[in-house]
Amino acid sequence: MLPKRLALPIFASDPLSSVAYATQEILLVLTLGGLAYVHFVPGIAVAVVALMTVVVLSYRQVVHAYPSGGGSYEVVSANLGPSAGLVVGAALMVDYVMTVAVSVASGVDNIISAVPQLHPQRVLMAIGFVALLAVVNLRGVRESGRAFAAPTYLFISGVLIMIATGVFRYLVGDAPVAESASYGIRPQAGETHLAGLAMVMLVLRAFSNGCTALTGVEAISNGVPAFRRPKSRNAATTLTVMGLIAVTMFVGVTALAIMSKVHIADDACRLTGLGGDCSTYPQRTVIAQVAAAVFGGEQSVGFYYVQAATALVLVLAANTAFNGFPLLASVLAQRRYMPRQLHSRGDRLAFSNGIVALAIIAALLLWGFEANVTSLIHLYILGVFTSFTLSQVGMVRHWNQVLASESAPTLRRRHHLARIVNTVGALITGLVLVVVLLTKFLDGAWLAVLAAAVLWLLMRGIRRHYDRTTAELTSTDPQADLASPSRVIAIVLVSTVHKPTLRALAYARALKPDRLEALTVAVDRDEARAVEEQWQQLGIDVPLKVLDSPYREVTRPVVDYVRSISREASRDVVSVYIPEYVVGRWWENLLHNQSALRLKARLIFTPGVMVTSVPWQLASSARADRHGPRAPGAVRRGEPRH
Repeated sequence: MLPKRLALPIFASDPLSSVAYATQEILLVLTLGGLAYVHFVPGIAVAVVALMTVVVLSYRQVVHAYPSGGGSYEVVSANLGPSAGLVVGAALMVDYVMTVAVSVASGVDNIISAVPQLHPQRVLMAIGFVALLAVVNLRGVRESGRAFAAPTYLFISGVLIMIATGVFRYLVGDAPVAESASYGIRPQAGETHLAGLAMVMLVLRAFSNGCTALTGVEAISNGVPAFRRPKSRNAATTLTVMGLIAVTMFVGVTALAIMSKVHIADDACRLTGLGGDCSTYPQRTVIAQVAAAVFGGEQSVGFYYVQAATALVLVLAANTAFNGFPLLASVLAQRRYMPRQLHSRGDRLAFSNGIVALAIIAALLLWGFEANVTSLIHLYILGVFTSFTLSQVGMVRHWNQVLASESAPTLRRRHHLARIVNTVGALITGLVLVVVLLTKFLDGAWLAVLAAAVLWLLMRGIRRHYDRTTAELTSTDPQADLASPSRVIAIVLVSTVHKPTLRALAYARALKPDRLEALTVAVDRDEARAVEEQWQQLGIDVPLKVLDSPYREVTRPVVDYVRSISREASRDVVSVYIPEYVVGRWWENLLHNQSALRLKARLIFTPGVMVTSVPWQLASSARADRHGPRAPGAVRRGEPRH
C-alpha cells in the first residue's frame, strides 16, 4: 500500500507534467493574431485555474463515493448504464493513446530545446521512446514508488525554484528576458484585426488548449485501492495536494512567460527579426525559454536541470498510460466488449496484448503527425472532458439515490453538499466540453470524435457477437448433445505412401472407427498408379480410393467427397486424418503443408466433419525444440534426467 508521498508521483505525473506545455499551447493560439492578443493570457490562466479547482473538488467526491477505484468508467456504468459507460470507456482509451503521443512528443521537444542539433531526428526519437516504454512494460517491470518519485519531485522542485528565482528577479528590478523577446510575430493570414465573434473564438480556442493542464486528474480516483488506510481520505488529500502543486506551477510558468516576454509561433517563419533560415530554426519550448531567461542562458546548470527533469517526467507521464490502457482494455474484455485476448496476462503478468496495441497506435500517431505537440493537442482534450462530464453527471445521480435512502441529518447535509459540488462540476465541464468541441473540431478534433465513435460501435458489435456465440453454444438438451454418433467414418488422406501416411493410418485404426478408408487424388495419373501399386505391395488391408481430378486440383475433390459422405446420414461423423510435417525453420513452412492448410480451411465449415492433424517431426524440428521455451521441470530431447 502506498503512502501519500509515493502515491503523488505515481498517479499525478501526467497532470503535473502537462504544466510543461499548457502555457505554450495558449500562447500558440493567441499569437495567430500576432502579439496584439497576448494580453488575454492572464484571464485565460485564471479560467483554467478555476476549472482545475472545480474538477479536483468534484473528483474528491468520486474518491469518497467509490473507494474501490475504477474512476469515470465505473461511476458512469453504475449510474448511467452500460452504454454511457462504454462512451467513457471509448473516450478514455483514445485519451490514453493521446497521453502517450503528446507526452512523448513534448518530452522530445524539451530535449531538442537543450540540444537543437537533434531536431531532424524528432520523429525517430519519439517512436524510440514509445518502443522503449513498451519493452519495459512487456518485461513486467512495474512502476515502483521510488522510480516515479525521484523524477517527479526533481521536476516539481526545479520548476518551483525557477518560479521563485524569476519572481524575485522581477521584484528587484532585474526581470528575466527571453531569447525571443526581441522577435515580432506576423499574424496568420485571416487572423488580423479580429473583432466580435472571431476574437471570442480565438480566446476560446486558447482556453481549450490551456485545459490540457487538467489531463490525468482522474488517475488518483482510479487507484484508490493502492493507498494506505484510510484509503479514501489519503486519496482525497493527495488529489488536493496535486491540484495545489499543478495550479502553482501553471500560474508560475505562465507569469514568467509574460514577464520574460516569450514569443512563440506555430511556424517559425512568422517570427520577425529572426535572421537566418526560418525553415530550419527550432523554436525552444516556453518552459525552456523561461528557464534560460531565469537562470542566465542556455549553458547554465539551472537550464539543463529543468530541461532534463521536464523531459524525464513527460516520458514517465506517458508510461502511466501503459498501465491504464491495458487495464481498462482488460476490464472491457472481461465484460465482453473487447477481444478476450486483451484480458489475458502474459508470462510476466503484464497485459501484453494491450501494451503492444497501445505502442503501435501511439507510434503511428507520432509518425503521422511528425511528433508535433500542437497538432496532437487538438485530438487530445476532447476525451478528457467527455469522461469528466459524464462522470460528474453519474455522481449527481449517485447522490440522488443515496439521499433517497438516507435519514441521518448530518449525512444528508454532507451528501447535499457533495451533490452541489458534482452538479457544478457537471455544468462547468459540460460547458468546457462544448467549447472544446466547437473550437477544435475542424482543427483535428473530429478525428478523435470519429475514433471514439468507431470504437464505441466496435465494442458494442463485439459484445453482440459474444452474446450470440454464447447463446448458440449453450446446450438446451444435454442428453441429446451427449448422444454418441451412429457411425464414425475415418478417412486418411494419402499423397505418398511414406512414414507420415503410415502413422496417420495406424492412429486412425487405433481409434477403431466403424469404417476406415484411405483417400488419394489423381492429380497425375502416373503418380496415382504408383501409389496404388505401392499400397498393394505393402499389403495394407485398408481400401484406397482414388479420386479423379481433371483440373489437377486437390482440395475440391476431397471436400466434395467428404461432404457427400456426411450427407448420407445426419448422425454419422466423418473424421478426416491429415498427415503434416513439423519443421523447425520458418521458411520450411512455405515448402510444406500448404495443401493440408487449404483442406483444413475448407473442411472445418462442413457440418459433421472432424479434422485431425497427425504430426510427423522432421529433423529440423529438434533444433526448434532445443531453442524453444519450456515449462518449469520439463526436459528437452537429449537432456539427462536427474
